[in-house]
Amino acid sequence: MQKIYFKGGLPGSNPLANALVIVVGAVIITIFLVLGFFAFLALSAVVLVAAAVMGVRSWWLRRNSPPPPAGKTGASQDVIEGEFRVVKTEKNS
Repeated sequence: MQKIYFKGGLPGSNPLANALVIVVGAVIITIFLVLGFFAFLALSAVVLVAAAVMGVRSWWLRRNSPPPPAGKTGASQDVIEGEFRVVKTEKNS
């Protein structure tokens, strides 16, 4: 017996089987879309909670940190102040 196929690849011998394949496929695709949507929502909730926890922790640490010294607020961060003493000098003559 020879099978006849449409361009879509479905066997054309039994239209009831074709309809069943289409309905089952649509149901499976719908289930996967719904599960994917809820997985996306769950992952988004985890990311938002993590961001909120990090934001509150950062705010709390900044709130409890000691204030900078009064004289050093306008100073450049690239300059290190200090004194030095020459211990030994070399003479090349």
